[in-house]
Amino acid sequence: MKEGIHPNYAETTITCACGNVIKAGSTKQDIKVDVCSKCHPFWTGNLKRETTGGRADKFKKKYGIQ
Repeated sequence: MKEGIHPNYAETTITCACGNVIKAGSTKQDIKVDVCSKCHPFWTGNLKRETTGGRADKFKKKYGIQ
């Protein structure tokens, strides 16, 4: 590898808005994120999926077609 062209890769801390702290390797220092695997709805099982139907059902509901 050439000297002096690569960024400094070091251990950093990633801090989530929920308070979770993760240690990882990165070229940036002290990263702050809004969501992580501890508080994201998909990973916690709190994801609400729309089960009212597809596009055809929405069209029928909008125009009152039975």
